[in-house]
Amino acid sequence: MKYGFYLPHHGPTAAPAALKRIAQEGDRLGFDCMVLGDHIVMPRRLDSQYPYSVGSEVPWGEGGEQLEQLTELTYLSAVTERIRIVPSVMIVPYRNPLLAAKMLATMDVLSEGRLTLGVGVGWMEQEFESLDTPPFAERGAVTDEYIRAFKELWTSDDPTFEGRYCRFSNISFSPKPVQKPHPPIWVGGNSRPAMRRAVELGDAWHPVGATPATPLEPEELSANLEYLRRHADKIGRNAAEVEIVMKAPIYDEDTSASGPRRRFSGSADQVAEDIAVYSGIGVGHLIFDTRSDDLARTLERMAWLAQDVMPLATQAV
Repeated sequence: MKYGFYLPHHGPTAAPAALKRIAQEGDRLGFDCMVLGDHIVMPRRLDSQYPYSVGSEVPWGEGGEQLEQLTELTYLSAVTERIRIVPSVMIVPYRNPLLAAKMLATMDVLSEGRLTLGVGVGWMEQEFESLDTPPFAERGAVTDEYIRAFKELWTSDDPTFEGRYCRFSNISFSPKPVQKPHPPIWVGGNSRPAMRRAVELGDAWHPVGATPATPLEPEELSANLEYLRRHADKIGRNAAEVEIVMKAPIYDEDTSASGPRRRFSGSADQVAEDIAVYSGIGVGHLIFDTRSDDLARTLERMAWLAQDVMPLATQAV
């Protein structure tokens, strides 16, 4: 099992010194990766439902503060040595595909091959409209096409592409990413189209679990993985090539004080048992949300996971 953690992109801990401390501590503690979400402009009045909340909770702070994803990760790659940087997920239709491919290739070069690209189709129509993207209703097709364009730019000496939303020819694209044939691609989303996209275009399926809106209990995950395997068989791909990388909150111990215990809450032993359950189903990488507005609390959660939980989970698996 590999482990990662979320990075903040707003609030008191989204400042240079705090971000540097979090990233370097994650590197020191042995986490495999650090991940960061993607929003560029926030509506003053939200019309869309955030898919990972059953209420009105949204992934940004008061005033819509949000550091730009790829810029923040590039900064943190410069102050770390080993840990991988993961846009998770980058909303693919938000950025011109040639520019995004160049930014991502640059990130891989400057980090010396530490980029993993998490991709998603997005959910907030107002943000699409503000960014003047292709139509929101076509975001799945746009995402598929842009990913194919990325691969062409990253791997071909004479990149040529003719699509509905993107086309190019007679261009040079250099430098290429350090990783060959290209950085790993994790496809985010809990839907069946996301699972198909992971099999067809990605290196991993990257869902969110253990939230009230997306509990992704073991039985549901097992059924989803069976669907993923059937689709892989249908298109002639080995399903074993598709990793399962799940994101989840890490709940403080008192979260489970009443009612059924949530997954990844409680004692180190209980969280380690949950990790073992998901590992047994096929999850190979868990990324936990350790964020807090208090830097000390964030670092404490990270240390608890690395020093208390992860060794127990290794024994349990």
